Amino acid sequence: MIYFDNSATTQVLPEVLSTYNAVSEKIWGNPSSLHAMGEQAFNLLEQSRKQIADLLHCNIDEIYFTSGGTEGDNWVVKGTAIEKRPYGRHIITSSVEHPAVLNSLHQLEKLGYDVTYLPVDENGRVSAEDLKIAIRKDTILVSIMAVNNEVGAIQPLKEIAAVLEDFPKIHFHVDAVQGVGKGIQELLEQDRVDFLTFSGHKFHAPRGIGFMYKKRGRMIAPLMSGGGQEKALRSGTENLPAIASMAKALRLTLENEEKKVAQQKAIKEKIYNHISKRSKVTVFSKLNDEFGADTVRYYFEPINLESNMFNLDMDEVFALLALRENSDGVNTDFSVQLDWITIINKEKALTEQKEKGQIDLKQYMVAKKELQQIKDEFIATHGEME
Repeated sequence: MIYFDNSATTQVLPEVLSTYNAVSEKIWGNPSSLHAMGEQAFNLLEQSRKQIADLLHCNIDEIYFTSGGTEGDNWVVKGTAIEKRPYGRHIITSSVEHPAVLNSLHQLEKLGYDVTYLPVDENGRVSAEDLKIAIRKDTILVSIMAVNNEVGAIQPLKEIAAVLEDFPKIHFHVDAVQGVGKGIQELLEQDRVDFLTFSGHKFHAPRGIGFMYKKRGRMIAPLMSGGGQEKALRSGTENLPAIASMAKALRLTLENEEKKVAQQKAIKEKIYNHISKRSKVTVFSKLNDEFGADTVRYYFEPINLESNMFNLDMDEVFALLALRENSDGVNTDFSVQLDWITIINKEKALTEQKEKGQIDLKQYMVAKKELQQIKDEFIATHGEME
């Protein structure tokens, strides 16, 4: 079996699973307990925290454990909104964020917050200049993902950070769930980044565990109230087996990262060169540094995508194809963006065919009419994209 769905989840490494089982069997005390078993658990908890902090080149008190990327994104977005409410209610994000960010912002909009959704270009990237224009006196948060989970677009975090240098009071959150092991650690570890959110199951740790980086001095309101764990910012008894195994998974993932990324690039290039030569195939994930080395997003036309997925499964190849239907984990907002890009590309291709004499006027008019109907239906449903 060849597994190509690592943007959705990764297989737990055998060494990581071994750690999980060992901690579950041998160190099962509550880290908050004052007896010897509790102290043993607490020591392992802090060792794991230190290991993660060392790998990210940050301070140990800047790492907070969560249940994963969804909780982390919710915490930063809503926690910032609560904490900084007296100073403003304007938030900036992109139109292609994960639903954990977008749906959190939709909730805040119902509570009176104003959200600016930055458009993306044909490569799925936002513009730092657009961000600069969107910033207002009451802006409290900018939330931009590091790597898009559907096309692998790497956002211009360095340029965004440069813009935000002039606005030190605005929180800068980066959803780094898809960023681990992709050769972009330097981008993630910029001084201007205030919050990073991670999910363990994206880098070979168990599901249901993650962590957040919070820069020293940045204030955020807790969403989970209770026993005061995680410096009273995220209450709940810590999932120690998952935390310890996640720390190990992060270390193993980042070991020899340069070599692993080179291997990913080689595989991507082979797949890209194969499918890009075929007719009626549009490849969105380009072979350059603006895209992650591990993702190839392509569109078959007019092949039925569900049938295509079935055929892939029959060949024991498991791949991620973002279907138009709204299913768990699929960013439908970004799928809409891709549909619009496809329509625009079709218009350009049709014009080129006419200009090169590859089709006659009658063929051109028929195709143009059909395409215009599709475009009109799209605009009626979603509005015209920028």
